[in-house]
Amino acid sequence: MSTIESLGDLRGKRVLVRSDLNVPLDGARITDDGRVRASVPTIRALSEAGARVVVTAHLGRPKGEPDPAYSLAPVAARLGELLGAEVAFATDTVGPSATETVAGLEDGQVAVLENVRFNAGETAKEDEIRSAFASELAKLADAFVSDGFGVVHRKQASVYDVALQLPSAMGGLVAAEVDVLQRLTEEPERPYVVVLGGSKVSDKLGVIDNLLSKADALLIGGGMVFTFLKAQGHEVGKSLLEDDQLQTCRDYLRRADETGVEIVLPTDIVVDTAFPGGDREPQPQVVAADAIPADALGLDIGPDSAAAFAEKVRGARTVFWNGPMGVFETAAFAEGTRAVAQALTEVDGLSVVGGGDSAAAVRTLGFDEAAFGHISTGGGASLEYLEGKELPGIAVLDRNPDRNPL
Repeated sequence: MSTIESLGDLRGKRVLVRSDLNVPLDGARITDDGRVRASVPTIRALSEAGARVVVTAHLGRPKGEPDPAYSLAPVAARLGELLGAEVAFATDTVGPSATETVAGLEDGQVAVLENVRFNAGETAKEDEIRSAFASELAKLADAFVSDGFGVVHRKQASVYDVALQLPSAMGGLVAAEVDVLQRLTEEPERPYVVVLGGSKVSDKLGVIDNLLSKADALLIGGGMVFTFLKAQGHEVGKSLLEDDQLQTCRDYLRRADETGVEIVLPTDIVVDTAFPGGDREPQPQVVAADAIPADALGLDIGPDSAAAFAEKVRGARTVFWNGPMGVFETAAFAEGTRAVAQALTEVDGLSVVGGGDSAAAVRTLGFDEAAFGHISTGGGASLEYLEGKELPGIAVLDRNPDRNPL
């Protein structure tokens, strides 16, 4: 698969980079700039090669038209701070501002286009509509670099269609992500432990289904655990529950037993009678996983479970973690997530943090990101790869008919 080097001499060339700058905002303030920082190495490499770098990205889910709440202006400013250089900002994506901004770039300079999802063509289901919008983007550049791993599982204009219209390559971030995912799926070092959390079993069905034949152990926490506990015949009080997935969970438990894969569920749970929020102080209580009170809801795995999960993780040679163990944003329900994160920093092998919520937990809980083997920028893309699905934004880079260097 082509990398930036395969594009040849980029000096003076306009390079359109699809980055993932979809960061959380509080007004105009970025509350977690992890994805912006992850985008910097590829943008800097292109700039230092003398390219005129044109960054396109999305933020949030606007309805195919401009919405000031989703403007990339604050992100462009933060990118400039991280690059240590001025970053020009176009107030549209393919309109007069974009054309003028790109035309004004000199070698090594960087511009950010306004939110690509302000254009309905970006996410259109119809191939011809997406392709037409991609053509407008392609007019702004001589080459395309795909570096937004968080969107490569989407068949969207700035991810997929533009790669069919320009000489294309993957950026360093996408290349690193693919390398790690291949290590997780193609002959991983063993023991191979997968830790899954988050709210819903339905979000992880494909991953569980595929990894039951690859992993040595699956540790299940977060809100999704209660459907598993209910499937075992335990009452879960007011905890999050997906009744329509009970039989699926029973099938997973049966398959794991038949194939020798260990599914580890919590033995104790931290509960409260209300979800944290407002002025009410949390009132956490630790109960056995098979004795959750009828008026309580589970909000974290308990201390015994946290210790057991951590021991399993530390003993592995390969670990993939996706999804927090509880409501980590509240201190009273963060210890399960903290224990798993700490154990990942102690793995003698490959430790991978996958998913926005898990990455956010790492930063919120004060861990040094360098202590982990890899922190993925794309939760959905990582999960779909681990499900065995083809990622359109990756596959298209092999289908581009024009492989000639610039």
